[in-house]
Amino acid sequence: MTMPARRIFLKQAATLGGAFSLNSLFHQAHAEEFLAASASLDNLSAEEAARAEDFWAVIQRSYTVNPNIINLNNGGVSPSPLVVQQAVERFNELSNEGPSYYMWRILDQGREPLREKLAALGNCSPEEVAINRNSTEALNTVIYGLDLKAGDEVIGTKQDYPNMIQAWRQRAQREGVVYKQLNFDFPIEDEAQIVRAYEEAITPRTKIIHVTHMINWVGQIMPVAKIADMAHAHRIEVICDSAHSFGLMDFKIPDLHCDYFGTSLHKFLSAPIGSGMLWIKRDKIEKIWPLTCNAQPRGADIRKFETLGTRSFPIEQGIGEAINFHNGIGPRRKEDRIRYLKDYWATRVQSIPKVKLHTSLDARYSCAICGVSIDGMTPSELENALFNQYKIHTVGIVWEKISCVRVTPHVYTTIADLDKLVRAIGEIAGKQKA
Repeated sequence: MTMPARRIFLKQAATLGGAFSLNSLFHQAHAEEFLAASASLDNLSAEEAARAEDFWAVIQRSYTVNPNIINLNNGGVSPSPLVVQQAVERFNELSNEGPSYYMWRILDQGREPLREKLAALGNCSPEEVAINRNSTEALNTVIYGLDLKAGDEVIGTKQDYPNMIQAWRQRAQREGVVYKQLNFDFPIEDEAQIVRAYEEAITPRTKIIHVTHMINWVGQIMPVAKIADMAHAHRIEVICDSAHSFGLMDFKIPDLHCDYFGTSLHKFLSAPIGSGMLWIKRDKIEKIWPLTCNAQPRGADIRKFETLGTRSFPIEQGIGEAINFHNGIGPRRKEDRIRYLKDYWATRVQSIPKVKLHTSLDARYSCAICGVSIDGMTPSELENALFNQYKIHTVGIVWEKISCVRVTPHVYTTIADLDKLVRAIGEIAGKQKA
């Protein structure tokens, strides 16, 4: 960074303009271009906008993905657009000029504006939002922070994320909490069936239902609000794991009717890797113990969950530019595009002999993630064939009634990438013996 540029950046940081001012990196690099590109969509339907390749080419150019690899494992972690990477790099440079000063006296002051922007994205109060590192940290905070005793029951599923399953098992082993797991056979296109399964598992000792909004293995969307309404009728609280849905699906946190909510921001929001968010309904904050120490562990201030000591302030502040980028596209438009990309490849391979989809194509039950398998191949064999022969990066899944390869596009994914995937699946399937 040149000295004049450095002085400008320091001035911006010192005045806390940062990502939420007209001097944001997104505003400088993309705002005008995105606005002009969006004008071409004004007279188009949502479906037509999702297919408007000239507009999406503008978005694709904002990423720095390796052209030699087609990354279709965005369900694990997504790359950040260039402006987010630049923000992290600049804040890191600033921090290293005098860490204890710039980190704690300058960058740390940017957490409140960031909290407000995350709350606006989730349509909730800033006093319900804590900023942390990922879904595991957010949800473990609640799982370990609840006052449960031996014999109290928790209902989850075998298809929940492993870190959450292990957290509940730890409470069961250490304290005698009873952890019960449903076992679904996805895809399911019947919300009542899902809700009924949870309800039938309830006993007088049930205290918590843990539900994953979007099942990470195959992308099944769970009817969280309906599950929560049912649970509340039984005086049961609901924890929602929204790792794969926040920043992808256009919803507001209160719409889910849950009591506790955790997400990773480095997935579909494309925030810096290692960023997450915890939301707790305001009247429940006081009763949750923080995962790490705090001077007022029974306090009602959401900030008690942020007592992490030294953390990456550059990563935290880089979230702001990711929010700008996300809003620059438009949340609903982004969801529609990514669902279109999933449907584009999935509808083209579903009729290929020996190919099977493991995810519903009904928009009510899936969005970005879709599982696929080929008869006669293990998920590992298909994953390796896709990468070794076509340089298409996916992930093989073998987990509790699920055996497939997970494919997950993002906004930077091109139609040419997906055409190559369709061709690859067809060619690989064609080589399998009848």
